[in-house]
Amino acid sequence: MSHPLKNTEQIVTFTGCTSQGEGVGRLEDGLAVFVRGALAGETARISLMKVTKHCAWGRLLEVLNPSPARIEPDCPYYPRCGGCQLRHMTYQEELRLKTERVNDALRRIGGLELTVSCIHGAARRDGYRNKVQFPVSGGKDGRVRVGFYRQRSHDVIDVEHCLLQPELSNRAGRCVRAWMEQYAVPAYDEGTHTGLIRHVFCRTNRAGELLLCLVVNGTSLSHAAELLQTLREAFSSLAGVVLNCNTRQTNVILGPEYRVLWGRDYLEDVLCGLTFRLSVPSFFQVNRDQAEVLYGRALEFAGLTGRETVLDLYCGTGTISLVMATRAGRVLGAEIVPQAIEDARENARRNRLDNTEFFCADAGEAARLLAQRGLRPDVVSVDPPRKGLSPQVIDAICRMSPRRVVYVSCDPATLARDLKLLEAGGYRATKAEAVDMFPGTGHVETVVQLSKGEINSKKVRVEFSLEDMDMSGFQKGATYGQIKEYVKEHTGLSVSSLYIAQIKQKYGIIERENYNKPKSENARQPQCPPEKEAAITEALKYFGMI
Repeated sequence: MSHPLKNTEQIVTFTGCTSQGEGVGRLEDGLAVFVRGALAGETARISLMKVTKHCAWGRLLEVLNPSPARIEPDCPYYPRCGGCQLRHMTYQEELRLKTERVNDALRRIGGLELTVSCIHGAARRDGYRNKVQFPVSGGKDGRVRVGFYRQRSHDVIDVEHCLLQPELSNRAGRCVRAWMEQYAVPAYDEGTHTGLIRHVFCRTNRAGELLLCLVVNGTSLSHAAELLQTLREAFSSLAGVVLNCNTRQTNVILGPEYRVLWGRDYLEDVLCGLTFRLSVPSFFQVNRDQAEVLYGRALEFAGLTGRETVLDLYCGTGTISLVMATRAGRVLGAEIVPQAIEDARENARRNRLDNTEFFCADAGEAARLLAQRGLRPDVVSVDPPRKGLSPQVIDAICRMSPRRVVYVSCDPATLARDLKLLEAGGYRATKAEAVDMFPGTGHVETVVQLSKGEINSKKVRVEFSLEDMDMSGFQKGATYGQIKEYVKEHTGLSVSSLYIAQIKQKYGIIERENYNKPKSENARQPQCPPEKEAAITEALKYFGMI
C-alpha cells in the first residue's frame, strides 16, 4: 500500500545539501526529504515521488525563494548525466559544501576537534580531466551512444562535448562513434553480454598528446585498419592506440590483456617538476594542476629535511613517492598493480632519483612484512582508495611507529574512521587541508598530518561501527532500513542486514563483529549474491556512503 503523501505537492524549506547535489529538508511531520537540485536556504514546491517510514524523495517543481548561490547550469546534459552533481550552484557554495562535508566527518565519525584550515579551490573548473573512460552502448534507433551513465543507472547518455574534458578527448569520443556507425561495429550490451565496444579510454598530457584505448568484449577488433587511419588523420598528436580485452561479465572497466595497435602504449607527463610514464592502467591524478597543490601540501606536512626514510603505501606510479624523494634520504613505495610498479621504477630512473625502491604487494601485507623485518620509517605516507585503510595497515603503521603520518584521502568518511583508529594507536591529527580536485562533482580530497603522541600502543584492536554512531545527519549515511527500502524500490530485491553488512565492510565501513560472523564456529556464512551486491552498492552510493 502506497504512502498517503506519495504524489502530493509540498512546500519545503531546505536546511542542507548532500554531496550528490540533493537539497535536504523536512516535511511537516519531521520526515527527512531529499530533492535533487534544491539548495540550502531555499523554499521550494516539490512533488513527493517516494515516501517511506524513514525518509522521502521528491522532485523539484518550483523554487519559491532562490538561494543567492543558485546559478543556471551551463551544461546541456545536466542533470541527466551522472558525471556532475553541483553545476547548479556557485563555485563558492561548492567549496563551502565540500569543506562542511570534511569537517562534519572529522567531528561526527572521527570524534575529532580538528577542522580543515582551508580548502584549495581550482583555478579552472572545466577541461581539467587528463583521463576519461566513455561507456558505449547501442540504441534501438541504431545510433551509437558514447558518453556517461545517467544518474544511478547504466543507461548511457550520448555526450558530444563534456565540459570537464579537454576538447581532444571529446573529439576522440566523437571520432570512435562515427567509425562504429560507418562500419556497423556493434556496441556492447550488458544485458546479453554481446557486442564488441565497451569503453573508449582517453588519456592526455600537458604536451597535448592523446593515448586512446578501446575496451572490447573479445580478442580482436574488426575494421581496425580503418579506425587507425581515421584517428591518425584526425589527430596529429596521437601517441598510440591500444586494444584492451575484457570478456568478463563485470562492471570493472579494464580487462587483463593489452595489445598495441599503433604507436606506443604510454604517455609522459610532468607533475611537480618530475616526468612520469603513464600506461593505460596506471593511476595518475586526473586534475594535474590540483594534484600539484595536493602533493605540495603532503610534502609540507611530511616535514622532510633530507635524512628521513619514507614509506609510501598505495604508491601507484610513484607520484607521491618521487615528490617525497626530492627531499628525503630514502623512499620505499608499495603498490599491488604490477604495471604501476613498472611505471614507478621507470619514473624513478627517468628522474634520476636513485634513493627510491618500489615493490609489488598489497599495502597491508607490505606494511606487515616491513614491520616484521624491523623497518622503522620516519614518515609513512598513505593515499588509499575510497574504502580507506585496512585494519592490518593501521596496525602495521602503529607497530613501525613513524614520527609522522601523512594521509591523503579521497573520502572524508573513511578518512575520519581511520584517523580515529590511528589516534587509538598513539597518533594525533594535527593539520588538515582540503583540495578541490574535481570541480562540479561531489568529490573532495583531504590531506592530514598526524604526529606521534605519548601513547605507544603495540597493537590496535579495531572494533568500530558506523552503525553505533549517530547517523541522523540527513545526507551522511543511511540506516539498514533505508538501504533495504531503497533496494526494494529500485530493483525489487529483498536484502538482509547480513548482506548489507558484508558490502559495507567491503567498502571499508567496518561493521560490528556479530553482523559479519556466524554464531557457530562451524556454521557457514551465506555470501551476498552478485545481483544483490550490485543493488546494495548502488544504494550506498545514493546515500553518499561510498
